[in-house]
Amino acid sequence: MSKSKVPQMLRTSLAALALLGGVGGGTYVATEVRQEALRNKYAQAVAADQGTSQAVKVAMVMGHFYESSNRHIGTPYVDKVGKGQPLTVCNGITGPGVVASRYYTPADCYRMEKTRYIKAEAAAQKLLPRWPTYDPYTQATFVDFIWNKGEAAFTGSTMRRKANAGDLTGACRENPRWNKGTVNGVSKVLPGLAIRGDSNDEICREWRVNP
Repeated sequence: MSKSKVPQMLRTSLAALALLGGVGGGTYVATEVRQEALRNKYAQAVAADQGTSQAVKVAMVMGHFYESSNRHIGTPYVDKVGKGQPLTVCNGITGPGVVASRYYTPADCYRMEKTRYIKAEAAAQKLLPRWPTYDPYTQATFVDFIWNKGEAAFTGSTMRRKANAGDLTGACRENPRWNKGTVNGVSKVLPGLAIRGDSNDEICREWRVNP
């Protein structure tokens, strides 16, 4: 069996989410996961939220790792590797709701993130007719893609075309291709996007919720 490409911190956070009852049966109860569950306030909040689907819960925990390495970022900053170098806060939140002079509490961030993840899920459901047949972990990778790349990018993607043709494995394997960003006008592979793509490929194809 090949070594997992999903970083240990993300694997542990997702296991904590399961242990806390946020998704699946929560059968993984290793000591380190219990400890992570007790200190991972974000996973606790996600798990306890009754207003979100399992797919959104998984995607939010994934985004908490991909966007901020599980840290709370309450002070807006300029994302110098993002397209247009947007003012950014929390787990990758950009746009008119981000005010440079404001500090965003964990509750502020969670509220903003949840709204946008639910919107990304709605877009995925609209664009993927086979959505109900996918496992929540697979669904979460599509939600994360739309969160990160946007609905327009997903609409015209080979990933979507393959999924809708019934080739889910092929669709999942498209994730690693989306590893480039523009730095100083040059397209190049970005380590963070490479990790995201490789991880989402594996989670999409191989991870399944315990009954």
